[in-house]
Amino acid sequence: MPKIYHLSTCKTCQKVIAALNNGEGFELQDIKFDNITAEQLDGLKEVVGSYEGLFSRRAMKYRSMGLGEKNLSEDDYRQLILDEYTFLKRPVIVVGDQVFVGSSKKSVEGAAAAVAAQ
Repeated sequence: MPKIYHLSTCKTCQKVIAALNNGEGFELQDIKFDNITAEQLDGLKEVVGSYEGLFSRRAMKYRSMGLGEKNLSEDDYRQLILDEYTFLKRPVIVVGDQVFVGSSKKSVEGAAAAVAAQ
């Protein structure tokens, strides 16, 4: 079953879910209440290619923790995402063996096409 990692309070996530048939046919995981596990994150990284590709620099804590001035490693990105759900770029949409990260038009259209092809 396709899956969406999201925040239920995030307006952007809500719009993306609405664009994907209101999430019907998807397993929805609200990462605020059901944290992403190390196994889930590692599986996403295998498809995306890096933890940095799953990391959100738009999170308020990114600035408040001064992370922009640090040289972060892949291990740092992984640990930050596991420690603080807001560091996961969202939504993350998993359809089969494909992963679509973020809310760009390209990601949403790709996810919709992947679901339609199933």
